[in-house]
Amino acid sequence: MKKLIIVVTALFVGLTAIYFQFIKPKTTRSANFTAASATLSNSRFSYKASVATGTAASSTVVIDTASGDDETNHLFPNDTICFVNSAESGCIGNTTYTVANIVNTTTFNTTAALADTLTTNDFVVASQSGTLTLAFTTTTAIPSNGDILVTIPALNTTGKTSDGIPDTAATAAVNGFDIGAIATGDITVTGCTDVNWTVTSVTPGTSSADHLILISRATTACAASSAITITIDAAPGIINPAVIDGYTRGVADNYSIDITSRDGTDATLDTSDVLVAPVEGVLVSATVDEILSLTIGAVNADATDTYCNITRTATMPDTTATSIPWGTLAPTYAAGTHNTQQLVTVSTNADAGYSVYIEENDQMGKDGVACAGNGGEAVNCIQDTTCDGTTCSESLLKDWTADPAGYEGLGYSLDDQSGTDAVFEWNDTAGVFNAKQIADIAAGETRQAIMTNAAQVSGSSAAVCFRIDITNTQPAGYYYNKIKYTAVATF
Repeated sequence: MKKLIIVVTALFVGLTAIYFQFIKPKTTRSANFTAASATLSNSRFSYKASVATGTAASSTVVIDTASGDDETNHLFPNDTICFVNSAESGCIGNTTYTVANIVNTTTFNTTAALADTLTTNDFVVASQSGTLTLAFTTTTAIPSNGDILVTIPALNTTGKTSDGIPDTAATAAVNGFDIGAIATGDITVTGCTDVNWTVTSVTPGTSSADHLILISRATTACAASSAITITIDAAPGIINPAVIDGYTRGVADNYSIDITSRDGTDATLDTSDVLVAPVEGVLVSATVDEILSLTIGAVNADATDTYCNITRTATMPDTTATSIPWGTLAPTYAAGTHNTQQLVTVSTNADAGYSVYIEENDQMGKDGVACAGNGGEAVNCIQDTTCDGTTCSESLLKDWTADPAGYEGLGYSLDDQSGTDAVFEWNDTAGVFNAKQIADIAAGETRQAIMTNAAQVSGSSAAVCFRIDITNTQPAGYYYNKIKYTAVATF
C-alpha cells in the first residue's frame, strides 16, 4: 500500500472517478395501441472498436480509428471488455479484462496484462445490456387463438446478428440489437390473465430479417382496453448496438420496435411502432485530494480543562504549537506538580487510516549537551522518566504516581478528546497516570505511535500530557531537547 508521511501538515492529491449514466425513458408514436412505450433499463451504447495494437504481457491497447468506434471516449474505467475476432461467437469462453484507465482518445490500459498478442482482425468489445420493457393497451380484443408479434431491429447486413457481440453498421437504419442467448424463458407477459400468454418462440434475425418474438394467446380472449406489459429480463438481457460509423457524439440513435396483435389467421388487429434511443454514457468525474492534516494545538495555563485528570494552574506557562516551556523548575517528590499539555488533531481520507508517532532527538541536556543513554544528572541531563522507579520505557507503559525515592524525569500520557484514537490513556486498567518515556532517537530507540486509526477520520484529537520532575541535586542551567510528531497515512 502507498504510504504518505508528514511531520506537521501535508496535502496529497489522488484521483477517483464517479460514474453516472443518463437513462432516458423512451415513449413514442403509437398507431392502434394506446399508451404504447418501450423502456431500456440500460440505454448506454455498447462499445466495439477495431484493435490496432496490443501485445501479450502488456496492459496497453491501441484502437484503430478507421472503423467501428473510432475513439475511447465511450469506454470508461472499470468497464468489462473482451477481445474477439470475426470467427468467434461473442465473448463467451474468452478472457475478460477490466479497463484501468483511458490514456487518450485511442489508447487505454487494462488492470491485468494481456494473455495473448492482439491482431488487426480483433475487436475490443464492452457489451451494454439490460431489460427491455414494452407496455401498451389494446384497442381491439385479441382472440384466444390470436398472438402478439414483437419485431426488434437486427443488423441487416451480411454477417452474424445474434452472436453475443454488439452490432454496428454504417447507419442506424441497418444497425440493430443483438439478442444473444435470449430464450423464451427470459420473457414474461403480464396483463389480461398472465397464465393465458405463452412465449412461443424467439427467432434471431438474419442479414435480411429482424428478430421476432411470438407470444400466443390461449383459453380466453384478451379484451379491448387491456394493459399488457412484455419484459425481456436483464439476464442475459438484450445487447445494445454500438455506435454507427460517423456517429455524432452525444446524439442518440433511434431504433423502432414493432408490436402487432393478430387473430388466428395472422391478420393484424392492432399495431404500434415504439422507439428506443440508445445514447452514449456520460462519465462524470472529479478529483478528490488525498488529505492528511496534523495540527498541534496550544493549551493555556489558566485553562480549566482537566486533561489526563490534571487541572493546570496559572504558574505553568502556556504551551504553543512549537514549544513546551516548563519555566523554572523546583525539585519535588510529589508527582503532578509539573504538568503541561498539547492537543494533537488529525484528519485524513486515507482508506487504510493513519498513525501519529512521537520521538525526541535526545534527553533534555543542559545547554543542549548530548546525553549518554539515561545518564541523568551525572552528565548534566534530565533523564526520561522511570515511572516511580520501575521499568517504564518508550514502549512499556507504567503507572506514574509519586516516587518517595526521588528522581522521576520526563514522560507523557494520553487522553482522547475526540474519537478513540489514542493508543493508551492515563486511566487504562485503573491507572492514575499511565505513562511512557518519549523515544530517544540518540539512544537508538524506536519512535512510538500515540494515535492510530484504520479508517478515515475527521478531527480526531488527543491530549498529550507531559510531566517532569527533578531532584534537589539537578545541576542549575537551561535544559532543552526537541520533540517531533510524525503523521503517516496509508492510501
